[in-house]
Amino acid sequence: MTLRLVVRAGAESDPATLSGTAQLVAALLTEGTPTRSARQIAETIDSIGGLVDTGAGWDESYISLSVLNDHEELAFDLLSDMVMHSSFFPAEFERKRRQTLSGLDVVHDDADYVADAAVRQLAFHGTPYGHPEDGTMASVRRLTPEDLRAFYQAYYQPSNAILAVVGDIQTSEAFERAEKWFGGWVNHTTAAKPAASPSAPHQVLAIDKEDAVQTEIRIGSLGVARDDPDYLALSIADQILGGPSENRLFKALRSHQGLTYGASSELLAYRTAGVWLVKTFTRTPETLKSVHLALEQIKRMHDHPITAEELQTAQGYLIGHLALDFEASEDVASHTVELLVYNLPLDYWNRFPEKIRALTADQVWNAAGRRLAAENNIIVLVGNLSGFQKDLKKLGPVEFVPLGKVDFDSQ
Repeated sequence: MTLRLVVRAGAESDPATLSGTAQLVAALLTEGTPTRSARQIAETIDSIGGLVDTGAGWDESYISLSVLNDHEELAFDLLSDMVMHSSFFPAEFERKRRQTLSGLDVVHDDADYVADAAVRQLAFHGTPYGHPEDGTMASVRRLTPEDLRAFYQAYYQPSNAILAVVGDIQTSEAFERAEKWFGGWVNHTTAAKPAASPSAPHQVLAIDKEDAVQTEIRIGSLGVARDDPDYLALSIADQILGGPSENRLFKALRSHQGLTYGASSELLAYRTAGVWLVKTFTRTPETLKSVHLALEQIKRMHDHPITAEELQTAQGYLIGHLALDFEASEDVASHTVELLVYNLPLDYWNRFPEKIRALTADQVWNAAGRRLAAENNIIVLVGNLSGFQKDLKKLGPVEFVPLGKVDFDSQ
């Protein structure tokens, strides 16, 4: 049986100068309550063969506990205690903070990480989605246990939470257990979240990493929020452009030109904003050639209809992959809660195959055309600029930044 509790607040709710707050709050849910220490919680879960997981996405934070069915009473007891009575003990907070800082120190000069964070900062400018999910060295150092408690008090409350119960349990029994263990949870006032849309114009950012032998390339285009009517059509278009199945980017950059080992695209779709992102990498001397080929494929998606074969392949992949997303009780809980977080119909996944099959090539192409425009592209390059800097002006006005001067702490 799996219990998964989600609160409708994630990294997008981080205070402006304290990115990483939601992640640390979630990480500390298992680290002690007034009646159980972190060690006691861990030992109790281990003793029943359970698995616990916590985390924060962009629009939600979660704690999930999976146990055998004969331990369901204890599961409700443990989960409710961790959610309702987290103590954020200073010693546990400092330990988790040090772990976070250590991880950030490892990735701060990793070109792949820097490219992802930089394109997010630019593409989601004007929204709460532009900062690094785990925070920055500066923001995490600023955090205190009081900051975590303030976030916890504001967002971890029953009116803002969803509990999914998946397993061999009757609905009536699940409601009874939930009432028993969560009935005393008290609501507080939650601050309203302002809606915002990406507002960044076309721009090119080149980050100089002098020791790099290859360049990380990111190209961001306008996307959609998760509940947008175009989302499913764009999911098919994304498969055609750069999905795991046959895709145009991989054919153009890898199969035909041998410029990279990987080229992909993905839809980043959240509650109030979204970005369509192209990702690849190449040898330093081939940087501009690879960028132009990727831009050509984006333009082709905008200008030229997709083929019946491309449509069928993408539809088949999305429908066929759906079964893999519901293999375990944790998967069922996660995808069910997703519907509630993003205000989607409860029969969404049941109707997903028929909705995907019903979309025509023209509908998919038109949806892509509404989002792809050369004047809106955001391009981020992270590599040794000395190998291609003189040709960058062909992409338009460029901002040059040394790696050591990159600042993800400002939004």
